[in-house]
Amino acid sequence: MPAPAWLSDRLAGVELFAGLSREQLDWLARTGTVKDLSDGEVLFVEGAPADAFFVLLDGEIVVSKLVGGREQVLARHVGDTLEHEFIGELPLLTSDEYLATALAVGHARVVVYGKGAFFDMLERCPQVCRMLLPVLAGRINAMERQAGRSRMLEGLGMLAAGLAHELNNPAAAAVRATRELRGLAPRLAAAAVEWGRTAEHSELLLLERFQERLDPAEPDPRSEDVRLGPPARRGRDPLAEAEAADDVADWLRERGLGELAELCDDLAEHGVDRAALDELAAGLRPGVLVAALAYLAPALRAGTLAGDAAEAAERVVELVRRTSAYTNLDRAPEREADLREGLEATLALMAPKLRNVRVRREYGGLPDFRAFPSELNQVWTNLIDNAVDAMDGEGELTISTRREGDHAVVEFRDSGPGIPADVLPMVFQPFFTTKDLGKGTGLGLHVSMDIVAQQHGGSMEVTSRPGDTRFVVRLPLSQLSE
Repeated sequence: MPAPAWLSDRLAGVELFAGLSREQLDWLARTGTVKDLSDGEVLFVEGAPADAFFVLLDGEIVVSKLVGGREQVLARHVGDTLEHEFIGELPLLTSDEYLATALAVGHARVVVYGKGAFFDMLERCPQVCRMLLPVLAGRINAMERQAGRSRMLEGLGMLAAGLAHELNNPAAAAVRATRELRGLAPRLAAAAVEWGRTAEHSELLLLERFQERLDPAEPDPRSEDVRLGPPARRGRDPLAEAEAADDVADWLRERGLGELAELCDDLAEHGVDRAALDELAAGLRPGVLVAALAYLAPALRAGTLAGDAAEAAERVVELVRRTSAYTNLDRAPEREADLREGLEATLALMAPKLRNVRVRREYGGLPDFRAFPSELNQVWTNLIDNAVDAMDGEGELTISTRREGDHAVVEFRDSGPGIPADVLPMVFQPFFTTKDLGKGTGLGLHVSMDIVAQQHGGSMEVTSRPGDTRFVVRLPLSQLSE
């Protein structure tokens, strides 16, 4: 079919073809096919074989990509600048499939050049290469930045999920402890007043020493004082605890103190048994024992609750520290890096995704060195995330560190099915992914390689066979911390 008479003149006005001869323009007009698109008509679909290059003559084309199951607009082309005059060159040069979906907004007109014609164009019209390559580089950089932002958002989402998961238990424990303490306070105050009113000075001292022996806050290994037994929350057998509580209740009933049976759980939890009660009763006047036990049990319970609340608060503080270690929000971008700290922070915050994965740590000695820890943590996140996906969420992940000469080496080994040999050489290429459509940008490993190689002067390599895929990161130790 002959080219429309007007097409050569129209192509002469396209900046991509600036400086071409009339002969070259006529060839472009004969080789291309004019295609009119109606509103909403699809030009190409993400994942389809890349088979054509398109030059926009009129109208608007929107390019979008499925990221994480959601459609994300990458660009709007209206033909007003060189950058927006053409589309489709990137997958022809870097991939076998279209990397996104393009459709018309309103009426649009394009010239279609098949794959073969596109490469003929680059050979016949070298001026086109000079115009096309800077735009191509800009688009790759833009997609890398966008992938980095997407990875950052994914990382923040993972961080939020990890924190929510990890904070739930200590927060709930703290709430339970403080709520019970609030209800216990009036009862403890009344019991303390009654005990203080009833007891003599020597009896007050006796009960104080007795209480100190039950549940010391910090056991002193140098002390020869005999402790009365560990509390249940330090690992005592629940069945043995229940039997001990029954024994304490029997002791109380045998002495006509059945009304105090409600205290038996708190007493037994702190190691109070028959022998301890006999010892306490022997040092107190008969009429004072009830007041002593009525005060002792809630006092011990209050101590336990305060300890639980403190332990929960310490857990929260540790989670905040790990979060800070992962994001490095409170530190300079480049600083002395402890790789183990970053790896542990990443593992802690990815805990929900690692629930069914056995993680083995084989950390060798490594010195601190100057690096960008937050960026390295993105690399660790990408590699761990890819390993878990490869194993379908179940398997074994081994993370090892070691020193090899003047390099720090971090290795990630997973027990997944492996990467096919024909695919292996392409895993670090931009836009290449083995994940299902919409589940990956194909830039995670490429961005990781950029962080390792460009920012740190290191290298990353991969080997794979069924049941043993290894990503090895090497970072130079040329900037050792002093």
